[in-house]
Amino acid sequence: MAIGVCVLATLRKKPWGWEVQIRRRGRPSISATFGCKADARAWASDTESQIARGVYRERGDDDRLTLGLLIDRYRLEVTPNKKGALVEAVRLTAIQRDPIADIRLSDYLPADLAAYRDRRLAQVSGSTVNRELNLISHVFNVGRKEWGVKMDNPVQRLRRPKENRARARRFRPGEEAALLHELRPSERDERGVYRPGGCRNALMLPLVQLALATAMRQGELLALRWKDVDLPGKRALLHDTKNGESREVPLSSQARQWLSRLPLDDSGRVFPTTGEAVKQAFARAAERAGLDDFHFHDLRHEAVSRMAPLIRDSLTLSKVTGHKSTRMLGRYFHPDASYMAGLLDGESGVTAMAPTSTEAVVQPDTNAASQRTEPAAPTSVPNQLSNGGADVVGVLEQLLRQLKPHTTHPK
Repeated sequence: MAIGVCVLATLRKKPWGWEVQIRRRGRPSISATFGCKADARAWASDTESQIARGVYRERGDDDRLTLGLLIDRYRLEVTPNKKGALVEAVRLTAIQRDPIADIRLSDYLPADLAAYRDRRLAQVSGSTVNRELNLISHVFNVGRKEWGVKMDNPVQRLRRPKENRARARRFRPGEEAALLHELRPSERDERGVYRPGGCRNALMLPLVQLALATAMRQGELLALRWKDVDLPGKRALLHDTKNGESREVPLSSQARQWLSRLPLDDSGRVFPTTGEAVKQAFARAAERAGLDDFHFHDLRHEAVSRMAPLIRDSLTLSKVTGHKSTRMLGRYFHPDASYMAGLLDGESGVTAMAPTSTEAVVQPDTNAASQRTEPAAPTSVPNQLSNGGADVVGVLEQLLRQLKPHTTHPK
């Protein structure tokens, strides 16, 4: 060690790796983070030697950090505060498995991210790649603004892939009846064994029916609690929606009918099941019904497209559906050609774009354990809809009468 130089190296275990801090008399301390303890010790020893010999050159953290280490810290400090924390954690783990996570930040070139983009495009869609690049970009920005990482964001210089075309999948003739038929609760034989056909999750049928009647998202339905449902007032309050704002949903007579026949659960939730259970049960029912490329979220497209012709005021419709802009609302409105032709011909009384064939009615289970004629919720929800929420319910009632099916189940 050089004369007059006092150096002290300290290693600390952090949730995102090993942090080394070297303190020098009369000089700013030096710190660096590493993925394993051996690398941290080696760097500390080498740096102490350089300082003692008087050849140490100041470097930024980006000379030692990798994207993988930044992601570790981001997952611990930033991700838990987000609404989609679980999904984002999975996406971050997938990014860390790619070679891009092992490159030192100081060595990043646009070609590195371009190679990552092209590798991912061979596996997933352009929209998925853009979501991953947005996440990587935010990791870089947080590191630069809050953690002292001295580097520019290389994602900003990258050419992005094209987004996927907006989905416009709606029910084709006969598909709604077939799907509802497959969502009926499965029956058991005398030994208690499920008979073939139907769905073993008894909540799936009312869940899908309520999605079609209200245009609510799957997450909103699963988060709905009885204390926020006011059947006499024909409304339900959603506290935490996708866009971060609460909203009131008008409940039509069909929606109230399904809700009133659901049994109360000790958890207080209207649908005490998980998103993964809904995903699997819906996919299996759609496959049995012969529906190709039909997802649960497509029910929202279907519901909005049925409501739009009757609720012609886009502001009122956005209050019902929970869209913050008419641009996003337009992505969910998919009229069929016959409806548009009727408008061009000047026909009056053109009704909503229901499937061209009539659909089967699946009645709620009248033997449900807890039937309630009007009201499941002990508390009333304050009205938050502007310009007359009751009028919206009336319009929905008219819509449901026009779309009321009359045929029976497919055999």
